[in-house]
Amino acid sequence: MRINCFRIAAAAWLGLIATAVCAAPDIQQWQTPNGVRVLFVQDDILPMLDVRLLFDAASSRDDGLPGLAALTNGLLAEGAAGKSAQQIAEDFESVGAKFDNNSLRDMAYVGVRTLTRKRYLDRAMDTLAEVLTRPDFPAQAFERELARMKVAREATKQSPSDIAEEAFYKALYRDHPYATPVGGTDESLAAIRPDDVRAFYRKYYVAGNALLVMVGAVDRTQAQAIATKLTASLPAGHKPAPLPPVPALTEAKTVRIEFPSKQSNIYVGQPGMTRNDPDYFALYVANHPLGGSGFASRLVQTIREDRGLAYSVYSNFTPMREAGPFTMGMQTRADQTEEALSLMMTELDKYVSDGPTQAELDAAESNITGSFPLGLDSNSKLLGYLAMIGFYDLPLDYIETFIDHVRAIDLAAVNDVLKRRLRPGRMLTVIVGRGAGNGAVAGAE
Repeated sequence: MRINCFRIAAAAWLGLIATAVCAAPDIQQWQTPNGVRVLFVQDDILPMLDVRLLFDAASSRDDGLPGLAALTNGLLAEGAAGKSAQQIAEDFESVGAKFDNNSLRDMAYVGVRTLTRKRYLDRAMDTLAEVLTRPDFPAQAFERELARMKVAREATKQSPSDIAEEAFYKALYRDHPYATPVGGTDESLAAIRPDDVRAFYRKYYVAGNALLVMVGAVDRTQAQAIATKLTASLPAGHKPAPLPPVPALTEAKTVRIEFPSKQSNIYVGQPGMTRNDPDYFALYVANHPLGGSGFASRLVQTIREDRGLAYSVYSNFTPMREAGPFTMGMQTRADQTEEALSLMMTELDKYVSDGPTQAELDAAESNITGSFPLGLDSNSKLLGYLAMIGFYDLPLDYIETFIDHVRAIDLAAVNDVLKRRLRPGRMLTVIVGRGAGNGAVAGAE
């Protein structure tokens, strides 16, 4: 059995949980004959295999038709190799396999979790290969999935938190591909045609744009055979052009949107960091005392505990291929909006100016390093790390060195990165709620 990283091995059939602290996972990598990069970790604890194929084919590649990437990804299992969606689902279910797919802002993926006994594994891999390489995009499925997305779009319009998030991304990223909603807009969903889906699939679901990650109870020889089977029929293709850099905010801006809700939804932020940002660990640690550590954070202590102005308040960085957002968020009673927002900005100003105390930094690093192993206590979680490492071209020893990188951050590094990277006077603020505006985006104030 290969050694796995920080594993909490669940012997579910016995109702027991055994905790093991082990060496870093042995991440093996190679390329398939047609050039698909593969990352694989052998883990024999359970007779299961998790497989995921990732593509740079998410909403950042919508090419002027927001929602196209999500629609294409959603249609893959709605008809393939002459089989209906029902037949595909039955093929997976007949061997206890669980199919998974999604399209985000940076990455789109398809995958499966299956048992590794040969008759189960072969059926699951054959079906996944059909979904991936032989989608039919049937007309009825296109209309059904498009209608579902339109219903979801209408639901978004009734959710103040969704409205606030969408407005935040639109105002923050402006003309950048990250600006548009993953699920599309009214205009784009009305304009997408079946030929758009087929063209998107042919352009982006290709070997040159693919990454395959696997974790489970197969050996290297079996893993190589599986990788070849899944990807052999993908056309060669190539990676898309790099995304443009995200421009920094040059001034503060406030967007107010009227909505008949008792609470205001508030987002404050700026472009943050990339996934492979040189300041990644310093920013990650620096955020923890501000609003990333739950009840121990300054924002929670000041706004919730001391003043009772919000039930939940937070700050976080969302690293992406290009600069993902730094966000502070909360919900507060509409008549308390200005007070709560003022406190949030005061805390940010103070934190950027003075930084955390040594005790706060020590607690943050202890919390981060102590909880890190729990993020790797299952095959599916480890699979997520492999996907991140491969998709964003991070070092293969990322997991092994994570804790050392966190512990290496000192007060000087935190204070330096806060002053260099956060600009309290140039933040975007989005407020959605009763009395927030006149029913439309009010623009800069």
